[in-house]
Amino acid sequence: MTVTDRPWTYLETYYAGAYWGVRREAPEDCGLRTAKLLELLSACDPFLEHWYKPARSLKDARKFPMMPPDVPTLTELFRRGVNREKGKPVIEELGFHCNLNNAGGDYDNSALSIHCGCYSEVVPNSCVLSLPTLGRSPNAERVISAPVLTHAVRSMALAMDPDWAVAASYAYRKMDEDNRAGPWVGWVTYFSKQRGTVPPLPAPVRIEPVEDKGTLIVLTPERFTVANPEHVALARRVRELLTRAGLLNTRTR
Repeated sequence: MTVTDRPWTYLETYYAGAYWGVRREAPEDCGLRTAKLLELLSACDPFLEHWYKPARSLKDARKFPMMPPDVPTLTELFRRGVNREKGKPVIEELGFHCNLNNAGGDYDNSALSIHCGCYSEVVPNSCVLSLPTLGRSPNAERVISAPVLTHAVRSMALAMDPDWAVAASYAYRKMDEDNRAGPWVGWVTYFSKQRGTVPPLPAPVRIEPVEDKGTLIVLTPERFTVANPEHVALARRVRELLTRAGLLNTRTR
């Protein structure tokens, strides 16, 4: 069966994201965390081995490689990525922002958007990895898989120390309206140990520890898609169990 024979799979686009609450950090701290993340992501898949600074074009971006990770350069990117209104002082409580990409084509591209060092109660810290497009990228079939995305979410957990993290499709995210603020359940979900203990979950769900930091939950070994009603039903059942266990409330560290 070709990709075009599977319209839902073809239309679904995927991402991985990590989220945490108030954490005041300096640009140097953000640079160190991001350097560790890039190193860990590079071991996920060859597609995630190369990262570049933002530029006007992909051609220009390839002139500014970030691998191996350069902490001073990353620190400077965060230092420049402050929030301010024109002509006014920096809004320090909103932290720092940094964007990186792997300089692929329009549909064969991944990007990292990192917001850290924020200590506002209103704006969360986050790290979001966009992924290539199924059917239009030669790498997407391989990258959008349980092993690669489990490794990617684990990498975010180890480097960014988030409250929770998820890898999912935007199509499923739109279907899951119960908790817009998060956390929400995805194909791969991570919870910090501070959130509580993950309860036993039904097969084929896999549960595994992330060192001493928290727990990963992988719903299915095959690609999770909203085109499969069994996948959607499984996600809903797991969400119910996690809600009962208190893991899906909106508190953040």
